[in-house]
Amino acid sequence: MPAKTSEKTDIADEDLEPVADETANSARRVVAAYAIDADECRMLLAMLGIAPGEA
Repeated sequence: MPAKTSEKTDIADEDLEPVADETANSARRVVAAYAIDADECRMLLAMLGIAPGEA
């Protein structure tokens, strides 16, 4: 396993681009299928930035 580095890898909000609607919908379906419960599903979607209703 490669050694961990202390380099900062944060990405600024302005460097992020929204994903296509089709990609976001596919990701939502995958998360919903594998999440243990609704709370975990909401948490994972929020972490990915694709929570329902976000545009």
